[in-house]
Amino acid sequence: MTENEISKEIVEVCYYIHKKFGPGLYESVYEQLLAFELRKRNLVVVQQLEVDLVHNEFVLEKAFRADLIINEKVIIEIKSVEELKDVHYKQVLTYLKLTGLKLGLLINFNVPLIKDGIHRVVNKL
Repeated sequence: MTENEISKEIVEVCYYIHKKFGPGLYESVYEQLLAFELRKRNLVVVQQLEVDLVHNEFVLEKAFRADLIINEKVIIEIKSVEELKDVHYKQVLTYLKLTGLKLGLLINFNVPLIKDGIHRVVNKL
């Protein structure tokens, strides 16, 4: 599957979860629900992957944790906040650069309509 095909599956699952449970749950709850539903669709889901940062010969172990990585192609950063800030988008872009992945989805479940909470962040896609 391509990044865009995976993204389509993720968006469908987000709509399903948001319609069923709405906003207001903890980010960790949405993470578990997303992981469960995506696995049901036979996607490979890695949760809370610890990623190292390499700078020249220096390796900083566990520099960050990716909420979800799907099929080794798409990073999902989950939020349940009143408002997304610029730093949230930059965070996802940094994660993409450090992992070499091309597509990230920044998903804020704390919105009345989930379509307003799903944002694509790309790195050379």
